[in-house]
Amino acid sequence: MWVTGLLLAAMAVFEGTFTHTDSFRFAIVIGRFNDLVTTKLLEGCQDCLKRHGVDVNPEGSQVDYAWVPGSFEVPLVARQLALSDRYDAIICLGAVIRGQTPHFDYVAAEVSKGIAATGLQTGIPVIFGIVTTDTMQQALERAGIKSNLGWTYAMSALEMASLMRQVKGIGDQSKG
Repeated sequence: MWVTGLLLAAMAVFEGTFTHTDSFRFAIVIGRFNDLVTTKLLEGCQDCLKRHGVDVNPEGSQVDYAWVPGSFEVPLVARQLALSDRYDAIICLGAVIRGQTPHFDYVAAEVSKGIAATGLQTGIPVIFGIVTTDTMQQALERAGIKSNLGWTYAMSALEMASLMRQVKGIGDQSKG
């Protein structure tokens, strides 16, 4: 009984917020291949960050941008950025669209593994913003025709940056 009471007294609830973003630093890694899709995802991502108080200007101090040839190269650059320990979260944007060969399966699998491994190995939130679809139409729908998942990826980055600061004890995000 005493152990249960001790455990309950030590429990805490950690939950990310979307406010007090002025001290956060983000990196966004964007695959240039399928740029019709990735530039739209980037616009949605920037819109969300900006509306939540983040300075998205490349000349500013809160967001750095890294353009890579395609989605396959995203995890490598994301990992290097995470290892720099400069960022609260890294957002990975790309588009892998199925074609007539098994290329899609290899690229999609390796990109997802690489992005997941980067977060686990570095302790930095790395957001999986790689759209994987069967057709270009589906990709465009996810990048702005119906909704823009770039917004969702940015929300995840904001929430995880806040949450990780709380978990690591860096600061109380509920105070201004």
